Amino acid sequence: MAEAEIRDILNGYAQAWTGGDLATLMACYHDDFVLHYFGANALTGTHVGKAAALGVLGEFSRRTARQLIGTPAVLAGAERGVILAREKLGVDAAAVEVDRVLVYTVADGRLRECWVYDADQAMIDRLIGSA
Repeated sequence: MAEAEIRDILNGYAQAWTGGDLATLMACYHDDFVLHYFGANALTGTHVGKAAALGVLGEFSRRTARQLIGTPAVLAGAERGVILAREKLGVDAAAVEVDRVLVYTVADGRLRECWVYDADQAMIDRLIGSA
């Protein structure tokens, strides 16, 4: 896959995400999407399949009151692409802004796999909690 194609797919995803276009956002995920969440929390692990991965993303949002601030960078190479996301997690005085690095592979014009790297994994683990 060409670097330009990966960049275009990630830019489209980032635009849908920042624009709140849920239908387009959901269409960006491959049916065989795989999500890798690190850390030591209830969501840690590898989540296989679009439904399973989206369920985990929804649970992450519920547990953290996640709000996207922006996607300041989209990078692409010959095999993978990266979105740097800035998000607000938590509510009121407990809310914090965090940087998250999302590394993607692409197949069939859609996001196929994602590894999520958080700038402060210990804080993420506390917000999510255990099972």
